[in-house]
Amino acid sequence: MRILVTDGMDKGAIARLREQGHEVVEQFYEPEELGAALKGFDVVVVRSKTKVRREHIDAAKGGSLKCIIRGGIGIDNIDADYARENGVQVRNTPDASTESVAELALAHMLACARYVSVSGSTMRNGQWEKKSYGKGIELVGKRLGIYGYGRIGKRLGVMAKGMGMNVLAYRRSAIPESIDDAGIIYVTEEKLLKTCDFISVHAPSSPAGPIVTAEKLAQMKDGVVLINTSRGANVDEDALLAALESGKVRAAGLDVWADEPTHNEALLAHPNVSCTPHIGAATVEAQKRIGAEIVYIVNSL
Repeated sequence: MRILVTDGMDKGAIARLREQGHEVVEQFYEPEELGAALKGFDVVVVRSKTKVRREHIDAAKGGSLKCIIRGGIGIDNIDADYARENGVQVRNTPDASTESVAELALAHMLACARYVSVSGSTMRNGQWEKKSYGKGIELVGKRLGIYGYGRIGKRLGVMAKGMGMNVLAYRRSAIPESIDDAGIIYVTEEKLLKTCDFISVHAPSSPAGPIVTAEKLAQMKDGVVLINTSRGANVDEDALLAALESGKVRAAGLDVWADEPTHNEALLAHPNVSCTPHIGAATVEAQKRIGAEIVYIVNSL
């Protein structure tokens, strides 16, 4: 098969595909060029940068496109239902980056609790602000609320329990307070928002708009720490910035942004924001696992 890789892929996995006789082309296409390009391939492999929309699928009709593979978890950058309606499979690699994203969420929690990002930045500017950052908090004994309890949320919950945190979880499909999963208890959305010291978002984005709105932030405990490694659209960035300025939110750890690359300078520059450029799955180990899953999917077509 002819396989187009638009956003990069583990080199070992590409080598295996080529050894198996597939032709692999590594090239990014701008949106206005993507549809015509897809017509000449059997499979396209994307990550988060490439968006495969209805117009691209329409432009590829009459060609050989049979599968779109998202190297990652969410498929919101693909018009998946429309693709399937037109005979194109849509697959992803839901297990491969679980560990890496959960670890990054935990890293942001620690960075927010102990001013790791801002204190390191001031040191590089020649300052020694020991007193300014002497009021950090510990994770032990704090209550973590996991908003969206799938693979990554569960893994983070286990990590947090291991660090001595009390963990609550909410997801729309669970019956509140009915399931105890290794000491992690499902609760209502209201209880999670009102009682947790840390809240980490692990839900897919919704057409209805952000999960974390000004109204939801107002319900949260004063001094809450908010973490988002899911989708940038899940957080109203203007509302979050206002909550940071008022002190309602103590700190925020953000790996994903409403627009990427982000140009929200006010949020990036806020001293209580720990920020990373969408690197949740960017570990050597995760990329090898993603590559292996993609090879398996290709060979199962």
